Amino acid sequence: MQLSTSILLTIALAPLVGCLLAGFLGKFLGRAGSHTVTILGVAISCALSFYVLYQLTLGGAETYNQNIYTWFQIGHFNASVGFLVDRLTAMMLVVVSFVSLLVHVYTIGYMADDDGYKRFFSYISLFTFSMFMLVMSNNFMQLFFGWEAVGLVSYLLIGFWYKRPTAIFANLKAFLVNRVGDFGFLLGIAAVLYFLGTLDYATAFGSAPSLIGKTLQITAGTQWDAATVICICLFIGAMGKSAQVPLHVWLPDSMEGPTPISALIHAATMVTAGIFMVARMSPLFELSSTALSFVLVIGATTALFTGLIGIVQNDIKRVIAYSTLSQLGYMTVALGVSMYSGAVYHLMTHAFFKALLFLGAGSVIIAMHHEQDMRYMGGLRKYMPITWITMWIGSLALVAVPFTSGFYSKDAIIEAVGESHRWGAHYAYFCVMAGVLVTSLYTFRQMFLTFHGKERFTVVAHHGHGHHDDDHGHHEPGVLEHAPKESPWVVTLPLVLLAIPSLLVGFFTVGPMLFGNWFGSAIHVDEANNVLAELGQEFHGATDMALHGFWSLPFALVLTAFVITTYIYLFNPAMAGKIKSALKPLWTVLDRKYWVDDVYFAVFARGGVKLGRLFWKAGDTAVIDDTMVNGSVSVIHRIAATTRRLQSGYLYHYAFAMILGLILLLGGYWFFGSGPIGSGLVGQ
Repeated sequence: MQLSTSILLTIALAPLVGCLLAGFLGKFLGRAGSHTVTILGVAISCALSFYVLYQLTLGGAETYNQNIYTWFQIGHFNASVGFLVDRLTAMMLVVVSFVSLLVHVYTIGYMADDDGYKRFFSYISLFTFSMFMLVMSNNFMQLFFGWEAVGLVSYLLIGFWYKRPTAIFANLKAFLVNRVGDFGFLLGIAAVLYFLGTLDYATAFGSAPSLIGKTLQITAGTQWDAATVICICLFIGAMGKSAQVPLHVWLPDSMEGPTPISALIHAATMVTAGIFMVARMSPLFELSSTALSFVLVIGATTALFTGLIGIVQNDIKRVIAYSTLSQLGYMTVALGVSMYSGAVYHLMTHAFFKALLFLGAGSVIIAMHHEQDMRYMGGLRKYMPITWITMWIGSLALVAVPFTSGFYSKDAIIEAVGESHRWGAHYAYFCVMAGVLVTSLYTFRQMFLTFHGKERFTVVAHHGHGHHDDDHGHHEPGVLEHAPKESPWVVTLPLVLLAIPSLLVGFFTVGPMLFGNWFGSAIHVDEANNVLAELGQEFHGATDMALHGFWSLPFALVLTAFVITTYIYLFNPAMAGKIKSALKPLWTVLDRKYWVDDVYFAVFARGGVKLGRLFWKAGDTAVIDDTMVNGSVSVIHRIAATTRRLQSGYLYHYAFAMILGLILLLGGYWFFGSGPIGSGLVGQ
């Protein structure tokens, strides 16, 4: 049975139609009309995505791989728009469309008072369309289109409140850092075309073994393995999009965008594009253990060191942002040990609980009148029971408590790294294990500071009519005009709907998706690298795995962090300040984010400005303006000034010049005609 082309086109184009209607006809449609058309578009895509997944898993449908439209053709090179829909694609479509749909619904409540309401809905629908084009593509050209479109729309969304200088700085930073990664990505795609002669996935993967033994001379006298060069260049693209060290700096700053964007960009879509891309390219990456070790070390470093920064953050959204960086590190580590299905499995479970945490944080921010500092919260559980319970579910999934969905994906990754013999695996194992403790510390700290303990805010009488502007300006921190209250149903319903898969989806899917070869031919792993096969021999069902998890080292670390944070934040709050003072040097390192931002700013930003100024003064001013433009003008001016003196206007000057000219003519005639030179010529 073949999947219908019209259904796949509808999945991809429905959000685009909603985006165009809300974007260009928003004035006529109004607020309700704008959110209705965009939500309807994404809802159609979501329903059809579930249908496609059903057909591929239970309906007996075959993998769909067809070109739909030829863009241009040059010789044997063909640039097409086409779809490759297998189980990997179908899973991504379901995750992206489901989270996007809930974010659309949530936005009705979160952005209710915002002036850019219709523009926002248009942007998030365009973002969803871009992501669909990325995951459904069957060739590198279309992949790159989706890749760049996602980056462009994220730029628009992060800087949505364009009156805030911090938002403009953040979206520019995201755009520039992603361009660095995209440069590597483009080189990787060019190398694929150079060595394999095609940009079509199926053809490229089919001829991938021909790369073995081929080399490329990048620096004089050194030959680089072609597969290694291709994979590292492609992965540099993933490092930018999926925010891996050292291209991670844009993601925490992107919290300047509205909260629904944080959930959409950082949970299921943009940042996971790099993970999906490497999993899709598994036939290429399996050819280079060097590239996979590079992936492994980068991922492990990201998992531990960005998580540590989360411990010292006070902004509720930034804690979750650093958590995202850390979890992306875990996914990248899984890729590095050839556990591609484990990486995309963690991508799926993480999408649900991380979207839940971001949207839950947004619910808290609404209740706190756009206060994001956790030091001015506390005791919110009695005001916001639904937000409190759902965020605890998301938090337990994040720290990987057995039976939650996060446990099945995260624990499997830790086990796989322990089994791996790849170079860098020992370092990665230490990082992912230490990361469990770190994750638990900042997660429980966030929950206790926000929902438990005594209230650290004061409620004052409401005076006059509050205003709401684009940059959510508000008066002194911790002072509220009225008591916090639970968010409206358009905010809490998505939280409940995300809490369900955060709890249950892992239990029902871990067997087939991790150990049952569920992805089939979509993912290729060499027999020698298959760590999942080794783990699969010890797998005896989801219940047994979870019960065994209670006796494992990761769970012991989770419990340790729970005891520490409970004691500090519920029974001895003053101790937090003492620990900070005692560990001041370490706290400073984490607070300054290892000075990575400072180095980038000093070297690249200021260095770029200085280089530009040098080119301006030496090139533009000195060479072009002073020499070429002004120089040529001054030469003509001097010639004109000199020749102008000959035109005096006196008759005797002209008579003298005529006589002088006549003498010169006669002298020349004599000299060259009948004089010494002339007679010599006649003699010859």
